[in-house]
Amino acid sequence: MSARHLGTRLRLAAAATALLPLLAALAACGSGGASGTAPAGARVPAAPADDPVAAVRKVDSAAALLPADVREAGTLRIGSSIGFPPGAYYPDGPGKPPAGQDIDIADAVAKVLGVRLERQDASFETILPALASGKYDVGTGNFGVTRERLKSVDFVTYINDGQGFAVKKGDTTLTTKVTDLTQLCGLTIGTGAGTTFEATLTAKKGVCAEAGKEPYDVKVYSENGATLTALQQGRIDVVMSTINGLRHQAAQPAAQTAFLGEFHRLDVGFAFRKGSPLTPAFRAAVNELIEDGAYARILRKWGTTASAIDASRINPTEHT
Repeated sequence: MSARHLGTRLRLAAAATALLPLLAALAACGSGGASGTAPAGARVPAAPADDPVAAVRKVDSAAALLPADVREAGTLRIGSSIGFPPGAYYPDGPGKPPAGQDIDIADAVAKVLGVRLERQDASFETILPALASGKYDVGTGNFGVTRERLKSVDFVTYINDGQGFAVKKGDTTLTTKVTDLTQLCGLTIGTGAGTTFEATLTAKKGVCAEAGKEPYDVKVYSENGATLTALQQGRIDVVMSTINGLRHQAAQPAAQTAFLGEFHRLDVGFAFRKGSPLTPAFRAAVNELIEDGAYARILRKWGTTASAIDASRINPTEHT
């Protein structure tokens, strides 16, 4: 082995060792094919200690909006995509309760409505189709409201997040906020399967040819840990993911990433099968949380106050 190759392998090994705690946390978040055991000595980010959901109480006027059979059963089946903080992750490892902004908001809504959530972890790309089949009553996974999704799914909004980009810290390939996808021409972009990010990149892939530039390449990953590994090892140049997720990730020293800012804002909501009778009750519950301050306390806990909404809506139009 040449000295240059040995040096490269040693640098990659050192980087992998430094990233081990964060990668363990991220890899444990995937539902499809994620390892159930973190490497020895790996540290997963702890959840904040405060519990703003504890004080939430049932609100009869909101609960009365539920269908009679749901009120009688007292349970709802929720499919949850456990991604990475601050949205939803496993602070204590797989097999233990998940935590995050999405988990707290869903639990708080359930308390307002006086029902219990039967949560089932599922991979992001499987949840929306499963709503139509009746497997779940509601789905969460930082689902952005888009024109395409509104054709087959109903939404009740609870936060405003969206699309952003990040690069490896110190990489000078991209140094400014991405405002136009032509800035990505000639680069390799990593993103999640079945996401609005993949859809945007696929739909707009012709912009580079129109600008007389080399096309960008898109690599899709089913787990966030795999995307981060690819970025650190130079197999991709940039990551496209959620604004809040990338901002949170960049704040973790082990990640060694730099957030390049917001690209496109999207309302995010609970997802339901088209025509679900549950949407009025969920909207009322979210609005109750906003009015009594529990909503603000949840967002403050997870550092996402900038993504707060003033009121929940059913099926708003996509932001342009």
